[in-house]
Amino acid sequence: MNMDNLKIPLTLIFAMVIQLAGGIWWVSQQATTISSLEETVSTLGSRMALEDAINTKRDVKENQNELVRIKEDMEDIWGDMSAMTASIGAMNSVKQRIALIENEMKYLTREVNKGQRKHEREF
Repeated sequence: MNMDNLKIPLTLIFAMVIQLAGGIWWVSQQATTISSLEETVSTLGSRMALEDAINTKRDVKENQNELVRIKEDMEDIWGDMSAMTASIGAMNSVKQRIALIENEMKYLTREVNKGQRKHEREF
């Protein structure tokens, strides 16, 4: 066995070992990166779920407050409508009284005119 023949296979084996070590190092770096990204995604997912829950609670509370304001406004409107209905009823009652008084005035005016004509005929 000649030493010259052994140098080439040893160099080849050494180059392959270096490539294999580089490949293992690269794969481990990729695994670390993937693991870190999975942890980040998990953390972001939890954070987003928490933010969504907080935002939903805030929105529900705001909507409840808005519903309370709408209910109060509706109660005011119904109160105003009730007052308007009472006012319209009172105005209609006054109009009916005026119509009765006008009819009585017409009747009395006719009676007075009849009496004056009768009185004039007598003289």
